[in-house]
Amino acid sequence: RIALKLATGAGKTTIASLLNRFYDIQGGRILIDGKDIHDLAKASLRKQIALIQQDVFIFSGNARENIRLWDESHDQAWVEQVAKEVNAHDFISHLPQGYDSEIYERGANLSAGQRQLLSFARALCTRPRILILDEATSSVDSDTEKIIQEAIQRLTVGRTSLIIAHRLSTIRHCDRILVLHKGALVEEGTHEQLLTKKGYYWKLYEMQFKDQANSQ
Repeated sequence: RIALKLATGAGKTTIASLLNRFYDIQGGRILIDGKDIHDLAKASLRKQIALIQQDVFIFSGNARENIRLWDESHDQAWVEQVAKEVNAHDFISHLPQGYDSEIYERGANLSAGQRQLLSFARALCTRPRILILDEATSSVDSDTEKIIQEAIQRLTVGRTSLIIAHRLSTIRHCDRILVLHKGALVEEGTHEQLLTKKGYYWKLYEMQFKDQANSQ
């Protein structure tokens, strides 16, 4: 689990887009398992990557199809299994018709947290080898974030995960945190190591801690 900590507008979403080859870099290389992604077919590359963004798109239909995206090779048992793993099963089960319940376009009849959990189940359903979380917890309240944090812990097991987040609570348990500032890598390490350095990451941590304290 690798975390990217950048200031707003510093290129977090650009990095996620480059990894998926939504557009290609003009210089340098991006390697996956030692292979340049330019040498991989886009369809093959994207099949191995699940991207979860802050603004989740939910399709009109039912909960089941929003998870398996109309791929009938994913049966109901598998859909329920992945939903349980990411804490989505409980809220889906309490919908009027469970997994057959109607979901409005863009998830208008769901909360922000429910839409995010549904997107987690969708990502896990495809069995990705690489997971990219792009500000996946930024639009939910603190209580919902705890549920989503548990889901992230399960979602990242057994796969390479790149977690891009503004909230330090989302990335503090990652194996390595990369801190980028003004286009350069300025620090890297675990949460504890970076706090000990009392550098740029520590300043960000202090600012967020003070903001939280002032809001209470």
